[in-house]
Amino acid sequence: METRLNKSDYTVIIIVYVITTILNCINYYRQDNELLEYLIDIPAAIITSFAVSLLFIYWIVPNFLIKEKKYFQLAFWGLTILGIGGFITYLAGYWSGGHDWNSFPTWYNLIAISVFEITEEVGFTLGILLSKKFYESQAQFFNVQKQQKENELKLLRSQIDPHFLFNNLNTLDALIDSNATKAKEYINRLSLIYRYLIQTKDAEVMELSEEIELAENYIFLIQTRFGKDYNFEVKKDITLEDKFIPTGALQTLLENVVKHNKAVGQGRINVLVEVTDDWLTVINNKSNMRSGQESFGTGLENLKTRYKLLSDQEIQIINTESKYKVSIPIIKLSSES
Repeated sequence: METRLNKSDYTVIIIVYVITTILNCINYYRQDNELLEYLIDIPAAIITSFAVSLLFIYWIVPNFLIKEKKYFQLAFWGLTILGIGGFITYLAGYWSGGHDWNSFPTWYNLIAISVFEITEEVGFTLGILLSKKFYESQAQFFNVQKQQKENELKLLRSQIDPHFLFNNLNTLDALIDSNATKAKEYINRLSLIYRYLIQTKDAEVMELSEEIELAENYIFLIQTRFGKDYNFEVKKDITLEDKFIPTGALQTLLENVVKHNKAVGQGRINVLVEVTDDWLTVINNKSNMRSGQESFGTGLENLKTRYKLLSDQEIQIINTESKYKVSIPIIKLSSES
C-alpha cells in the first residue's frame, strides 16, 4: 500500500484539524478556559499530532511494517514517538493552565499520561488516512488487474493482426525468390516469436535474457523488411541473471520506435538498447515523417499501468526534438530484493 501523502490526503488532514479545532474551542468555551489556553494548547496539539502522524506515515509504517515485519521495533518507536509528542502537548497545557508545578506528575505517571494525551487525536487522523489509502489501493489494484488482462489481449492482437501477418508474408514472399536461405531464417525467427508469445501470454514478468532474445528475433524481422532504414544496437555487458521486465515490454518499446519513426532519404533511425543494473533504456533519433502503421494500444501508457502492480518505480521518458528516450525499471525477484 502506498504511504506517501497526496493532495487529497492533505485536504482530508486539513478538514480533520478544522473540525477538531472547532470542537476543542467549543469545549474550552464551556470550561471557561483562559485565552492563553486557546492560543497555546490547540496549536500545540495540532502541530505535535501532525508531526507524529507524518513520522508514522513516512518512517515507522514503511520501515517496520511494510518493508520488514519488525513488530517489536514498530511498538517501541511508536510508543516512544507518541510519548514524546504527548509530553509536549501535556506540558504546553499544564503551563498555559497555570497549574501548580509542585503537583506535576511523577515520571512513571507522566509516561502514561503523555502516551494517552496524543493517542486519540493521532489515532483518529491516522485511521482516516490509512483507511482512505487502503480503499484507494484496492480500487487501483482491481483497475490495474483489469487493465492487465486487456493488455495481454492487446499484445497478442498487435502481433496477429492482419497488418502484421500481411507485411511479414509479403517480406517472406520476396525472400523466397531472392534469398531462400534467408527466407528459412525469417520463418524460423517468426515462429520463435509466435511460440514465445503463446508460452508467455499468462506471465506478468519474464527473464530479461529471454526478453532480449525475443527482441533480437523481432529486430531481425524489422531489418529484413526495411533494410538499412533502422539500425539497432543492443548493449548487454552486465550479467542478466535475476533481472526481469514485464512480458513483451522490450518488444513494445521497439514497436513504438518503428510505428512512430520512418527513415527519410539517406537518414536512418538509430536505436540503442542499453541494459544497466537497474534500468533498461531504449534511445532513438526522431524522424520528421511518422510511420503509417496503426497502433493498437500496446504502447507506453499500457506499460506504465503494468508497472503500477510490479514495481514502486515508474517509467522515465525524455522527449526532445531530436531524440526519444524511454527507461523502464528492471525488476529483481530474488529473496534479497
